[in-house]
Amino acid sequence: MKEKKIVFHIHQLLEERNMSMRELGRLSDIDISKLSPLVNGKRQRVDIGHLQRIAEALDLDDINSMISIETVENE
Repeated sequence: MKEKKIVFHIHQLLEERNMSMRELGRLSDIDISKLSPLVNGKRQRVDIGHLQRIAEALDLDDINSMISIETVENE
């Protein structure tokens, strides 16, 4: 069975919008110390409320643009 992992695409969304992490933190009211690991793909556990506030700050209608499930290739 292949392992799956959740991948966050917040960094790409910020780049597309020419938005900084600091601005996202201000708009979502999430401290940058909590936002940074999530944006950089280093966070394993995520507060669903944070995801909602990020989606609102980025004006997303579909959470699939922010999150995907990908297969991990084991060697």
